[in-house]
Amino acid sequence: MRVYPTFFRLAFSWMDAERAHKIGFRAIRLVQSCGAGRVLQRFTAPAASLQTHAFGLTFPSPFGLAAGFDKEGHGIEALTELGFGHVEVGTITGQAQPGNPAPRLFRLVEDRAVINRMGFNNDGAAAVAPRLKSARAALQRRHPGVRPVIGVNIGKSKVVELDDAVEDYLVSARSLAPAADYLVVNVSSPNTPGLRLLQDVQTLRPLLTAVGEEADTAAGRHVPLLVKIAPDLSDDDIDDVARLALDLKLDGIIATNTTIARSGLASRPDKVEACGAGGLSGAPLKQRSLEVLARLKAATGGALTLVSVGGVETAQDVQQRLDAGATLVQGYTAFLYEGPFWASRINRLLAKHPSRR
Repeated sequence: MRVYPTFFRLAFSWMDAERAHKIGFRAIRLVQSCGAGRVLQRFTAPAASLQTHAFGLTFPSPFGLAAGFDKEGHGIEALTELGFGHVEVGTITGQAQPGNPAPRLFRLVEDRAVINRMGFNNDGAAAVAPRLKSARAALQRRHPGVRPVIGVNIGKSKVVELDDAVEDYLVSARSLAPAADYLVVNVSSPNTPGLRLLQDVQTLRPLLTAVGEEADTAAGRHVPLLVKIAPDLSDDDIDDVARLALDLKLDGIIATNTTIARSGLASRPDKVEACGAGGLSGAPLKQRSLEVLARLKAATGGALTLVSVGGVETAQDVQQRLDAGATLVQGYTAFLYEGPFWASRINRLLAKHPSRR
């Protein structure tokens, strides 16, 4: 019998979603700071058979935590002790910013979904960089073999005009690339005005080219570069992004971000409307995320690493994405509903799959 669903219903379901997130995240970090996380890791560490190779890196597991949970690099070590093979930090911007006014995070429990309009609230690249460096060094000490991977997701500062977006991304790349195992250019959040316009290939090309060059120069090595796209792109636009990624020799594509769509939800329409604008994540994205993955697989022919995210809840979901062409899979929203042992449970079941024997 699983205890967490009852605990969630009693302790968190009635609470403001952002407050609940902060309390839960603080508890995870407290366990780690007390040293209990290392004991816990004996039971949550992924099996060796789950090790996965992607863009020159070895991941302890193909399953990781998507950007958005740890926006500022405060809990990387604690989160990896729960079994995530990688943690993607961010989205981080060149300038510190408070994000959008609260309330800005809402649960749709009936749909196992979340609507957020956080707006890239973070301390800014310069403040986050030392945390990444410290976490990376700690993980290297604790995992002399294969250690959990740190991804860094960067976006545009809200106060920066679109015409100046490239330089703003370069500020983040310059500060963060040296401590990043891989870097993600986020042009697909619906919560920064105009950001999704950067997904147009004519705008995206110079942005990705400049960020890739700046990241490699700052780090003194090649930093794998990926782009994260929205599920709301048309199929033709997805094909265009795939062609651009191949042309620029990017290391991968992350598909997908949250959606602005609200169709097919079980929650009452008035409840959904009351949440207001923002990106929808969770179970309702499952089908579209799979469609985008299949489209990208066909368009790239296996030449790029594909990272699938959106509606991932179970080990079966993860395996389905791997079978459909993803090399890595990420989750986030189900973490809020499934609790701290979610990643270790998925890893344990993945290791039993016939392909791992």
